[in-house]
Amino acid sequence: MTIYTNRGDKATKTGFGEGVRDAARINPNVIGLGADITTSVGMNFFKDEFPERFVSLGIAEQNCIGVAAGMALSGKVPVFSTYGVFAALRTTDFIRVSVCYNNLHVIIGGAHAGISVGPDGATHQALEDIAVMRVLPNMTVISPCDATQARISTIHAINECQGPVYIRFGREPVPDFSPEDQEFLVGRSQLLLEGNDITVIATGHMVWESLQAAFTVKKKGIHVRVINMHTIKPVDKEAIIKAARETGRIITVEEHQVSGGLGGAVAEVVAQYHAVPVRFIGMPDCFGESGKPIELMSKYGMTGLAIQDAILSTLDIQHR
Repeated sequence: MTIYTNRGDKATKTGFGEGVRDAARINPNVIGLGADITTSVGMNFFKDEFPERFVSLGIAEQNCIGVAAGMALSGKVPVFSTYGVFAALRTTDFIRVSVCYNNLHVIIGGAHAGISVGPDGATHQALEDIAVMRVLPNMTVISPCDATQARISTIHAINECQGPVYIRFGREPVPDFSPEDQEFLVGRSQLLLEGNDITVIATGHMVWESLQAAFTVKKKGIHVRVINMHTIKPVDKEAIIKAARETGRIITVEEHQVSGGLGGAVAEVVAQYHAVPVRFIGMPDCFGESGKPIELMSKYGMTGLAIQDAILSTLDIQHR
C-alpha cells in the first residue's frame, strides 16, 4: 500500500501564488489583478517579482472581472484573485456574461475556501463557490489537494488551459504530500489508493483526511479506494463509473455545501451511468461560524475520524 508522507504543512494559497509567479516567468502576457488583497491570497509572489504587471483595483471585484475580460480580449492572460466568496459569488453575473459567454481565458483564484478559514466566520467562508462556478458554461473548476498541486495546477491553468478557469484554495497550512513530479491533467482524477470495498472521492484539503481514514480502516481489513478529484469540472466520469461498478458504494468528501459541489457532480454521473448508493460529507446546508479551524472541521464532520466513521457505517448498512 502506498504511504503518503507529509513534507510539512503549507497553505494552498502559497502554492497558488507560486504557480502564478512561475507561469509568469514563462509567459510575459500574464497580468495580475488584485482587489485590495494581495498577500493573503498569495499574489504577493507575483507582485514582488513583476510589479509592473500587477494592478490593484481596490475593493471592486465586479470591476476587476470587467478589466480582466478586456485584458483577455487584448491578448493578455489575466489572473484575478480574492476571497472565494467575493471572487465567485459577488461577481457571478460579470463572470457569466463578460468571461464565460465570451469564453475568455481568465484565471480566477478563489481563496479562503471552506470552513477552515476559521475566525473570519460565515461571511468569508466560501462554501457555495464550486456549485456556482461549475454550472457556468465554458468554466473549468479546479480544487487542488495541497500546496504542491496548487502550484502545478495553477501553472497548467494559466499556460495550458483554454477559456475561463476557477481555482479554489485555502488559507490555513495543510499537509503537503502530493508528488512534486506528478502528472496533472484537467478532467483526470488521481487514484491514490486501490481498494474494492468502498470508494472515497475527495477534493481539496479533504483528500489528506480521506487518506488517513483509509489507512486506519485498512487495519480492520477494509480496502478503500481513494480518488483525488482535483478537477470538479470537467469531472472524471470514467473514474467515477469504474468506482461505482467495482466497489458499489461511494462517499464524497468536500469542504463545501453537500449540495451542488463535488457530491452533486459525482451523483449526476452515478445516476446516469451506474446507480449505486452515494453518501455526502460536507457542510450540511448551513452557514459556518467563527472558531478555530480544527474545531470547526470537527463540529461539521470534516475530519479523518468522521470519514472513518462514515466508511464503517456505510459498509454496515450495506451488509445488513
